[in-house]
Amino acid sequence: MTDDRRATPNAEEVHLFVERMAMAFAEVGFPRMAARVLFAVMSADEPLTAGEIGERLGVSAAAVSGAVRYLTQFGMLLREPVPRSRRDRYRVPDNPWYEATITKTGIYKNFIDVATAGVDALHGPATPGGERVAEMRDFFIFVQEEIDALGERWRARRAATGHPGDPAKGDRQ
Repeated sequence: MTDDRRATPNAEEVHLFVERMAMAFAEVGFPRMAARVLFAVMSADEPLTAGEIGERLGVSAAAVSGAVRYLTQFGMLLREPVPRSRRDRYRVPDNPWYEATITKTGIYKNFIDVATAGVDALHGPATPGGERVAEMRDFFIFVQEEIDALGERWRARRAATGHPGDPAKGDRQ
C-alpha cells in the first residue's frame, strides 16, 4: 500500500529558512522585506495573496505591498488576479533566478552605452579620465558577454538534468 499524501513541511523550519535566506540576501544589499516575501512565496505550495504572505511573515498586507512591487518589477514574482475578487495572488515564476540574472541585465547595456559616450566626451582613452572610463566600459562589455555565455550554459545544464523547456522563453517545466 502506498501513501499518496504529500509530506507537510514543518512550519517552524520553513519560517527559519525564510528568515535565514532573507538575512543572507539583505547582507548583500537586497531589501530585507522583499527577500522575506520572496522566500515566503517560494516556500508555499500555492500562490499567496498579500494577506496570506503577511500572515506567514507576521506583518500587515500593506507592509507586503512595496516588496511585491519590487519583486514583480524584476520578474522574481508574478501577479495573478483572484477570480471574482479585487485581490491578487503572487507566485514565483518557473525560472526566477534565470529571469533576474540573465534576462534582466539591460543594466549592463545601459552602463556600456553611457560609458561609451563618456569615453567620447573625454576624447578617447588618451587621457587619464578617458582611460579609466574606457576600462569601466570594457569591463561591463566583458560582464555582459559572460552573462550571455552563462545563460547558454544554464539552458544546456537544465536540459541535461531533465528540465525541459527554454527558461529564456518562459517555458514551463
